[in-house]
Amino acid sequence: MAHLLGHEPRFTTRLVLRPFRRKDTGPVHEAVRASLPDLAEFLPWAVGYQRSVTSQFIKDSIGAWASGRAFDFAIRAKEDEDRHLGNVSVWFTSKANLVGEVGYWIRSDVSGLGIGTEATARVLEVAFSELRMHRVIARIAAGNVASERIVQKLGFLKEGTLRDEVKVGTRWLDHTIWGLLDREWRYEKRRYETEISYPPLTGT
Repeated sequence: MAHLLGHEPRFTTRLVLRPFRRKDTGPVHEAVRASLPDLAEFLPWAVGYQRSVTSQFIKDSIGAWASGRAFDFAIRAKEDEDRHLGNVSVWFTSKANLVGEVGYWIRSDVSGLGIGTEATARVLEVAFSELRMHRVIARIAAGNVASERIVQKLGFLKEGTLRDEVKVGTRWLDHTIWGLLDREWRYEKRRYETEISYPPLTGT
């Protein structure tokens, strides 16, 4: 059975999350260029990055959404929907077992404002409520403390380390693996909706 999502935007207190459009190439490219030193430390696609990488990603993202293979969201502030703040994605790793994965990156000049946590929390609602996933994982490069902090805030449990999981440039990186079950998410959702607060995004 295909797992499809509507293309309507999803909202949070400060953010708009929506599928990518072809005209997003420029804003996404600008965000990547502004964040390249941080991205290239942990993400293979950022090593030797060129604008064509973003163009191909957006083309693939549109196709993946249409076929139900993956759902990539552009992150924008409600007060400035033209400026790209990052990506957050969810996809099935096993449709038979209702297991999915989330991934995200946030542009460097807005790090520390809780954007990754807020956006990922909303996409977890998509995963568990709309896609009916039973379990969601996150794989995070060892040393990426900021990304680990996000899943910790959202109630994921660290389940282990995958050794030499991804090659980034000339380096093999271990990845920690984190998991969240649907019953855990229902509890954690109530907690972080009341306990986690976010600063204004004015000036982003």
